[in-house]
Amino acid sequence: MHDRFAGNLRQYEDGYSFIYDLNYLQSKNPIPISLTFPLREESYQSNILFPFFDGLIPEGWYVDIENTSLNPRDRMGLLLSLCKECVGAVSIVPMEEVDHE
Repeated sequence: MHDRFAGNLRQYEDGYSFIYDLNYLQSKNPIPISLTFPLREESYQSNILFPFFDGLIPEGWYVDIENTSLNPRDRMGLLLSLCKECVGAVSIVPMEEVDHE
């Protein structure tokens, strides 16, 4: 969120979870990533990719031309491949690339 590590989105066999990072929650003036994700310590759970995150994925010609090897049904794969530098405040970055400061 604005180049700060805000939380962790995970995919499981039966769904997804999102949880805010405790350091982010305790930082000065943390901002929710979305109105659908108010700040809280408990995780959010869903059987499908949360609409907020799904909405970050570009559609149409960009995905077809730039990423012909991506499966459009692999929503998490699309997020990780296409949303490192999204329009807006939120970016999706693989955990191994996260700077936790």
